[in-house]
Amino acid sequence: MTNRPGISKTLRREFYLQDTVDVARGLLGKVLVHKTAECILAGRIVETEAYLMDDPACHASRGITPRNAPMFGPPGHAYIYFTYGMHFCMNAVTAPEGVGEAVLIRAVQPLLGIDLMMERRGTRVITNLASGPGKLCQAFGLGREQGGLDLTEGPLVIEEGEDVTEIITTTRVGIRLAAEKPWRFYQAGSRFISRK
Repeated sequence: MTNRPGISKTLRREFYLQDTVDVARGLLGKVLVHKTAECILAGRIVETEAYLMDDPACHASRGITPRNAPMFGPPGHAYIYFTYGMHFCMNAVTAPEGVGEAVLIRAVQPLLGIDLMMERRGTRVITNLASGPGKLCQAFGLGREQGGLDLTEGPLVIEEGEDVTEIITTTRVGIRLAAEKPWRFYQAGSRFISRK
């Protein structure tokens, strides 16, 4: 999936073995790509959140379950879960196998496959296509079938993109436990984040 304008090679597994907070920061500017039967969808990552194993807001904090098992698997795989009975959320698994940590991809700036994203989301407002984890999964067609996919090869990958020089660090949103942790990161000035 290389040789597309503005998009380069897939991130190597070593990238996901960095400290999870560093991965969350480092994913800003990278490009999420989903190759589907209809077309290739791509978006520049503009917002992330880190979830660590000893973090009470992390799904892995109470040990392994059928739902969170992918978090304990090899790094560089997708952990996609269903929440609120209506939304899927996509994470990139980090840390060595056996350590349940991941980075939630909260928002992307759409680059390719925008017409399909608009059709799936029922809106033509580009800033509303993937400005939140549930919107992102709907726009990119991500669900249970993509859970566990290897992000270093195959139909769902994260590729190198552009360096982001101005990063805002703040507390995570939409959680009750450990809400004070400064583990949410977003690209300063982006119109595509989920919220300021």
